Amino acid sequence: MSAPAAISFTGAEGNRLAADRFGAEGGQPVLLLHGGGQTRHAWAGAGIRLAKAGFTAYAMDQRGHGDSEWVASAAYDFADFGRDLSVVAAQLTESHGRRPVLVGASLGGLAGLLSEGAQTPGRLEAMVLVDITPRVDAGGVSRILDFMAEKVDEGFATVEDAADAIAAYLPHRPRPRSLDGLAKNLRLHPDGRYRWHWDPAFIAARHAGGEDLRAKVEGELVAAAARLTLPVLLVRGGQSELVSEEHLEEFRQLVPHARLADVAGAGHMVAGDRNDVFTGALLEFLQDLAADAKA
Repeated sequence: MSAPAAISFTGAEGNRLAADRFGAEGGQPVLLLHGGGQTRHAWAGAGIRLAKAGFTAYAMDQRGHGDSEWVASAAYDFADFGRDLSVVAAQLTESHGRRPVLVGASLGGLAGLLSEGAQTPGRLEAMVLVDITPRVDAGGVSRILDFMAEKVDEGFATVEDAADAIAAYLPHRPRPRSLDGLAKNLRLHPDGRYRWHWDPAFIAARHAGGEDLRAKVEGELVAAAARLTLPVLLVRGGQSELVSEEHLEEFRQLVPHARLADVAGAGHMVAGDRNDVFTGALLEFLQDLAADAKA
């Protein structure tokens, strides 16, 4: 299969959003949004399989991440990511003549909840939430943020050092034989140090606000989820650090029509831990949607 086509979208602030397109333009558009601190390259395996199945997959770097612009306003609230999604969904609908399906991991899923459930309902055909619900385990979030913030200033001397840090943080995941994928999530700075491929202001925004802001945002996300009427699939890692059984049950009550899929042996990074099983569940959902549309 040929390499994905490099394209770009325009975000809510006129910000450039880098993306890769997998497959021909005529298929059902599927927009893949990564989690916080990741880049579009997290979806490479899923993008290839979606294209082979006849879908047109767009893996996009969210604002402040990867090759997308760092916004001068430093606006990195969840709602800001949701607004970007809303305008990108409109661009995809215009170019394809049909609304996109969102596949959102963590931050990407929160953007989807706010975009569809609060900001601009009706712009998405369906939504796949990857190991994220409106309320998540606070301890799990803290561990993720601490890992992201630990080397934000100092960086790493080599890509291998970054791989060592990830291996210590994710001991259940086999260490990859090639570090090419990891290198795409790092940026080599003029001082010779490698740092994560995202705007440091993003992590600063996550640490600001305290418990009052967290409760307010959770309330907004819960309300947004309760308004969802489109088809929804929640894919949860069987070893998720964020989505507990309690959170899962609350989500079932908020979105009773949602389908659920557990991926055994996967943590919060579901697509990275068990991409084969994750993509299988995703394709089954998308193919069922297509069959329903034809019925």
